[in-house]
Amino acid sequence: MAEITVSVDGVKYSDHVEPRLLLVHYLREVVGKTGTPIGCDTSNCGACTVLLNGESVKSCAVLAVQADGAEITTIQGMANGGGLHPLQQAFHQEHALQCGYCTPGMIMAASDLLRENPSPSDEEIREGLEGNLCRCTGYENIVRAVRRAAQAGVSK
Repeated sequence: MAEITVSVDGVKYSDHVEPRLLLVHYLREVVGKTGTPIGCDTSNCGACTVLLNGESVKSCAVLAVQADGAEITTIQGMANGGGLHPLQQAFHQEHALQCGYCTPGMIMAASDLLRENPSPSDEEIREGLEGNLCRCTGYENIVRAVRRAAQAGVSK
């Protein structure tokens, strides 16, 4: 067992974990952040994307021990004060989800994209979300949602 200390959505956690435990399983099973879905467990779909020290990562491709000392933000940590984060609101307003399974990962990847590029073109949005798959929406509404958030000045 290895001891790790992480901050998840602003709360500090110290736990003993198996060295082979994936970050996605740590977040869901140990910390209780079930808003981060397990998609493919092979880093292909991006549903499990979280922010690790401000950068988007697929949490099924990171061991929990690799996150030791890190600050992690999940979809559940995006909103402040009980309301939706402006990026979440943009996804809602643009109907950028259907089944919703990919949505947490899309929003987390979009958050990192807008941090790096606060005013992306549609092509840059598509490239920025390239590793996140959606089987329902056809992506048009997702691109519109990210564009709406960018126009509103969302860069977190």
